[in-house]
Order: sequence, then C-alpha cells, then structure tokens
Amino acid sequence: MAYTMTPTPAGPVGSQYCVCKVELSVCGQNLLDRDVTSKSDPFCVLFMEVNGKWVELDRTETAVNNLNPAFAKKFIIDYHFEEVQKLKFALFDQDKSSMQLYEHDFLGEFSCTLGMIVSSKKITRTLLLGNGKPAGKGMITIAAQELSDNRVITLSMAGRKLDKKDLFGKSDPFLEFYKPGDDGKWMLVHRTEVIKYTLDPVWKPFTVPLVSLCDGDVEKLIKVVCYDYDSDGGHDFIGEFQTSVARMCEAQDAFPLEMECINPKKQKKKKNYKNSGIIIVNSCKITRDFSFLDYILGGCQLMFTVGIDFTASNGNPRDPSSLHYINPMGTNEYLSAIWAVGQIIQDYDSDKMFPALGFGAQLPPDWKVSHEFAINFNPTNPFCSGVEGIVQAYSACLPHIRFYGPTNFSPIINHVARFASQATQQEAASYFILLIITDGVISDMDETRHAVVQASKLPMSIIIVGVGNADFAAMEFLDGDSRVLRSHTGEEAVRDIVQFVPFRDFRNAPKETLAKAVLAELPQQVVQYFKHQNLPPINSEQA
Repeated sequence: MAYTMTPTPAGPVGSQYCVCKVELSVCGQNLLDRDVTSKSDPFCVLFMEVNGKWVELDRTETAVNNLNPAFAKKFIIDYHFEEVQKLKFALFDQDKSSMQLYEHDFLGEFSCTLGMIVSSKKITRTLLLGNGKPAGKGMITIAAQELSDNRVITLSMAGRKLDKKDLFGKSDPFLEFYKPGDDGKWMLVHRTEVIKYTLDPVWKPFTVPLVSLCDGDVEKLIKVVCYDYDSDGGHDFIGEFQTSVARMCEAQDAFPLEMECINPKKQKKKKNYKNSGIIIVNSCKITRDFSFLDYILGGCQLMFTVGIDFTASNGNPRDPSSLHYINPMGTNEYLSAIWAVGQIIQDYDSDKMFPALGFGAQLPPDWKVSHEFAINFNPTNPFCSGVEGIVQAYSACLPHIRFYGPTNFSPIINHVARFASQATQQEAASYFILLIITDGVISDMDETRHAVVQASKLPMSIIIVGVGNADFAAMEFLDGDSRVLRSHTGEEAVRDIVQFVPFRDFRNAPKETLAKAVLAELPQQVVQYFKHQNLPPINSEQA
C-alpha cells in the first residue's frame, strides 16, 4: 500500500488493522515480606506509557497473606501490532484501604512492551526496586491470551418438497437465520441467496463467525425461517424450525440432518398437516479463522533483514547535503527508517540477531561493486545484535566504502528469499521481513519484478522506504495495491507483499506515524500467507 499522509487522518493511522484484545494473567513468586506479624498482602497495578507518562490502566484484587499470589483478576488491553506499547507491572503490599499508591509498601516492578509478552506467550522476570536492584528473590510471571472467539461455522443447506407458493410455477425459496437478541426478540444473522423455481433447493455453502450466529454458544437456540421470494418485497412465509449449532453439527457428509419446516397457522388449521417441507443440513463444520496474534502466540518468529542503498546518488556521507550524512543529533533518514521499523519488529524475534546488507557500493580491498554485502564486513556472519547493532554497523561502515551504483534490488530480495524458501518446509514457525531503504530509481526493474513475484509465494514481505526527494513512481508500481504486479514474463504475484512509503511524507510527523504506515499491512500479509498454505499456528487448539 502506498501510504501518503492526509491532512486530518480520521483516527490513528493503521488502527483499522489488527486491533484485538489481549488478556494478561499475572502471578508473583517469592515476593518481599513487608508485614511484621504476617505475610505481605500483594496487589498488582498495570501502567501504560502514554505521551511519555505512566498512566494507570487497572489493578488486581489483593491476595491476603500470600508471597506467591496468582491473581484472579485479568488485565485486558487493546493490542496494536504497529505500535510500541510500553507496560509497567508494579506490586504493592496493601496496608490501608487507600487508593493512593504511596500509602502502600512497594514490592517491586517490571517494565516491558506488550509485543515482548505476546511473542513469548509467557514470561517470568525479576522484580526490580526503584534503584534498579532486584526486589529480593521476587519474580513476576505474565501470560498472554487473545480474547477473541475466532471460530467460524460453514453450513451447507438444502430443501425438499417445500410448499408451492406461486400460482404459476414453483416457489423461489431462501432461508433466514435468527438468534435471540438481548431484548428477547429474534435478531437476523444471515440470509441465503434465492433459488428460483424449485421446491427442492440446494443453497451455496456459507461461512459466518460463530459469535454472529449464536454468540459462540453452540447450545443456544437459533431459528431458521424459509420464505418464497417476491420481487415486491412481500415474501411469502413457507415455514420455520428451531435448532442449535450443536444439533446441526450432527450432520455428516454421508448422513445429512433433516428438519421439518413448520407453518404454525397451517398446523393449527389442518388436522392431517405434516410439514411444509424438509430443510436438510448436508454439512456443518466449525473451524478456526486464525488471526495474526494466533500465529505470534503460537510461536511464529518475525525474521528481520535490512537492505541499505549506498549508491552515489545519495551524495558523499561527509557532506551535510548527503542522505547518508549523520547530523549532530546522530541521525538521518536511513537511521530514522531503521529505528521506526526495527523497534517494533525486534520484539517478535527471540534472538534479536538481524542481518544488515548493503548494495550499490565498491568495497575494499579491490573496490569491486557489490549488490549484497554485509555492512559489518563479515559475510559468513552478517548479523547485528538488535536495532542498536544495525545502527552501529551502519555508522562504522560509511567511511570504508565508496558509493557507486547501479541501484539493483533483486540480489538482496533473492538473498532473503533463499532463507524464506528453506522455512516453507516447516510449520508456521517463521516469516521474513525485508526492509529496503533507498534514495531512488531501480536499475534492474525486470529482475526486481521477477524476484518480487517469486517471493510472493514465500513467507516473506518487503517494505520499501524511499528517502530523499527523488521520483518514486517505480516503487508505487511494485506496491500492488491498485493492480496485481506481473513479472516481465507475465507471471502474476500470488499476493501483494510490497509496502512502499516515501519518508518525506513523515518528516514532520511524530516518529510513531512512520511505523504505523509501514507496518499496517504486515499482520494481514502474514495471515494471508499461512492460510494460503493451510498452515495453522504451531500450538493451536482445533475448534
């Protein structure tokens, strides 16, 4: 998606993506004993950092006389992948009934990001005092769980010998499904298509969220009503019945479930009335529609690689007009892009070792041009430790290389694709993200298009951040939001995996805004790939 800033964004950028609720469970171990005659009475307070200040979100109940509490009250938080959500868990020994925290004895605290918790699913860490020293042997354990019912139900329905409602010809039947609403009235959930001129319809299978159909309760009664369609909207009632999802799930492929469709008025009037036809459930299956968070909580790691453009068009890094010039604040647009994307993604990679590659430069000692070199000059181990490691390697390599050209993307894309193709043999264990930061026009467009089309079949996404003021029309072309990308041979990309953002649109925006724009589409790209491959999360429960 090519993302440009609108003057007044409606709501936070990217907030329409991947917002779900996460439940955090907290336990303490070996807490400090602050009470003289008995043990501490601990409770836990959760804070979130908002605009640089810690804001209290919620607190647990108090566990009386307990140095190893498991709190029953859970913390529920909205999860946003594309934001760094900083949390602090602070434990106190309740002394008075006051709500003021300074009235209670402090037992220790622990800070981290929500991303760190969900990527590990469960973490146990040392509690620290205000001076940064351990709070005795006190530990805290935090476990995360997604709070959404991701089950979907797929129903395949048919009818037999339905009542004839049209004077000339047969009926045009369709079904409506209702669940009981909070007000006690029936609430419409789903309507099938109309099948014309038949008393023995076979409707297309349809899928709806289980929460929509029965609030996730398979025993809840639902009502199915059959009508004969009329173009004037005055549909004729054929009949109805009540059932439950649990009952419909008894239908198997070889053993359909049959329900009598009853018209209560006819039933009252006619003594020998049997039914107004039969509605058949040919199959009823409940499956899980896995989310991005399901894959992360299941143990999927995001593997992050950076590709940096060292072509001559960037300008001499010693010259303040160069895009690679590091200003007195210690930054430039390349570093800003690395920080913006890296600080989010690093939480989702357990070893936090990231390959950082350069292209378009001449390298010592023979000054040959390279389009995929390790910026730490260690080709067998191009890994940098965390985002800080990438930043250090980048700054250190600038004086030792000669900026040259051309701007070839395909070698670095193919480099990451080789690793991603090895991972496809496995389960949903890893997904690769390549961040390319560049100042301009791609020289090897045909090869790059081909590389992207091939990479679209792999567990891999490409983020391109354009720095400087060049014409980025070619990048927009690679980002397949408006049309499907084709290689020069005509082969289509299986899915859109490129996200392009021009850095200039974010120069004056808060630094979080770039991360949101760049990463907004990533969760759905991850889910799309694993679904396409029919790969459930590693530790998933079946429906």
